[in-house]
Amino acid sequence: MELILALGIGILMSAGVWLLLRPRTFQVIIGLSLIGYAVNLFLFAMGRLRSGMPPVLRDTKTPVIPETYADPVPQALVLTAIVIGFALTALFLVVLLTSRGITGTDHIDGQEAGE
Repeated sequence: MELILALGIGILMSAGVWLLLRPRTFQVIIGLSLIGYAVNLFLFAMGRLRSGMPPVLRDTKTPVIPETYADPVPQALVLTAIVIGFALTALFLVVLLTSRGITGTDHIDGQEAGE
């Protein structure tokens, strides 16, 4: 499971960096989104992958064994990052549309490749 998750994070990150280096603004936005997804998966994996475990301590009278609980902090961080990522993507799309309307092209530098 850890190997599959690490490969998924690596593939998302490498595809995001590759798209980030492309000349068109839409590809840059998709690349930033993929990098954000890779970081979210990484943060989620840092909280130890536990299935069916409660995230919060219920009874304080018994001794606490950390292996029997999931860490709720990475889950909260990822949820917050997802919301911020959606807002950032929406802002980037508005800037993209405005820039395309002003310059008439969607290239990062405002010029076509042959110019």
